[in-house]
Amino acid sequence: MGILGLSKLISDVAPGAVRESEIKHYFGRKVAIDASMSLYQFLIAVRSEGAQLTSADGETTSHLMGTFYRTIRLVENGIKPVYVFDGKPPELKSGELGKRQERRQEAQKALEKATEAGDAEQVDKFNRRLVKVTRTHAEECKKLLSLMGIPFVDAPCEAEAQCAALVKSGKVFATATEDMDALTFGSNILLRHMTFSEARKMPIQEFHLDKVLSGLELSKEQFIDLCILLGCDYCDSIKGVGPKRAIELIRNNGSIEKIVNNLDKKYTVPENWPFEYARKLFVEPEITDPEKIELKWGAPDVDGLVQYLCVEKGFKEDRVRSGAAKLAKSKSSATQGRLEDFFKVIPNNNPSVKRKADEKNKSAKRGKGGFRKPK
Repeated sequence: MGILGLSKLISDVAPGAVRESEIKHYFGRKVAIDASMSLYQFLIAVRSEGAQLTSADGETTSHLMGTFYRTIRLVENGIKPVYVFDGKPPELKSGELGKRQERRQEAQKALEKATEAGDAEQVDKFNRRLVKVTRTHAEECKKLLSLMGIPFVDAPCEAEAQCAALVKSGKVFATATEDMDALTFGSNILLRHMTFSEARKMPIQEFHLDKVLSGLELSKEQFIDLCILLGCDYCDSIKGVGPKRAIELIRNNGSIEKIVNNLDKKYTVPENWPFEYARKLFVEPEITDPEKIELKWGAPDVDGLVQYLCVEKGFKEDRVRSGAAKLAKSKSSATQGRLEDFFKVIPNNNPSVKRKADEKNKSAKRGKGGFRKPK
């Protein structure tokens, strides 16, 4: 779920924190991708078209096809992706996971009714709600990424938290996910729509945390409390408090504790509300120290890809070999990186040096004899 309504709130209140870019803008960038979100997109995209892609023995393969071709597209655009997979969910998330299971059961019943009624639109709607990324999906994609020479990280807990840690440490440029809680975990830059922007002809949305905070006029601590008020995966929110009311309460009170003490009686605070624990999960998430993580991008194992995707999963060999060739070519051409990674301008504040530079610039604007050069 991420943070309910956060992206719209930022767009409305702090529009300067968001900019839209084309995928080519990220040439030479290392990007941490929320793997579960990416796999979910692939599974739901294919399912919405009528059926899942499967191998000869009936196993779903749409997550593999999506990961293979979209990763190639990222690398072709000079991006160096690293996929981050979820670990065990925090105990506080069990309530949210339970609700999701209940919603899936309800969706299954509704799907059966829609199928009997022959309502194609409703069938598609409830089919989407039944999509779930499994451990098998994740493990198969890890094997595929290894064969492609693409690094991945197994997060001990939440993938978004690990992505944010990689960004904050400077290991990668940004977190790519649709879940806004990457910002709540402290990712300096969040990229939305990166893994499907070209397929759906959508621009990539780039959120900058520092501009989000300044635009919303909140500190990091207050921003985390705002996200809890809006609605997160760790606890219920105060019923009746929408986004605009939530930011107003945070600005006027400064913290959830003070909000609870001063809240109008028409609002009901959840019983035994564990907001303090939720806050701690955002401030001190369980992660692997980024300094202990080594990211390496290697050459694809073409024979291994053919064996895995073609022999085992039923992909067409000519397409897999063509994709692997694109991957190898793109990796070799992308090694030049971004110019700003190689050149850094260091200002010189020495007065005499500055004065000489100014005189040189003035003389450069004039021709011989002190006359200005014609424009």
